[in-house]
Amino acid sequence: MSATDVSPAEPNHNLRFLEEVSAATAGVSRLEMCIQCGTCGGSCPSAADMDHTPRMLFAMIRAGMREEALRSNTPWICVSCYHCVVRCPQGVHIADVMYTLKGMAVRAKLYRDAKAPEFSQTFVDAIESYGRSFEFGLATRHYLRHFPLRLPGMAPMGLGLLTKQRMSMTPHRIDGIDQLKAILDRAKGLELTS
Repeated sequence: MSATDVSPAEPNHNLRFLEEVSAATAGVSRLEMCIQCGTCGGSCPSAADMDHTPRMLFAMIRAGMREEALRSNTPWICVSCYHCVVRCPQGVHIADVMYTLKGMAVRAKLYRDAKAPEFSQTFVDAIESYGRSFEFGLATRHYLRHFPLRLPGMAPMGLGLLTKQRMSMTPHRIDGIDQLKAILDRAKGLELTS
């Protein structure tokens, strides 16, 4: 599908989807400023694995193709390197829009593959519990759930990280975790009211 193949006249298209995505994006998304130049996709190290380039995804959003956009793997493939954001001539906050689309897809249960949302939730759970990532637990849980047969092959790398003290087998909670929890609770409250 090319950006020119996107037609807003098809049934079930929500032409207010652009406004919804922009309003849900932290800060100012500038999504309406996209000029379809393709710089974002040309800058993206992960574009080859995306089913739609960011430019195509933004055209779908403009066309009101809510379900198709939320089912796209593009936001899940985005590695948040911000190459696209830095190079965008219109200053569109592309990575922030990708975060928004991930959240919307999770809430609507419109993702194709549960691996990425479950990985994200495991990461968020660790942040909420410990105030930081717990790599050993994150990787172990992810591989046990989705790739159990690959886990033995990961053992040498994991052992190397453990012996060089680059990773710990036990999680460590940050100082001031109660303050972090209060901030996160406040943010969740604000998200519910907006």
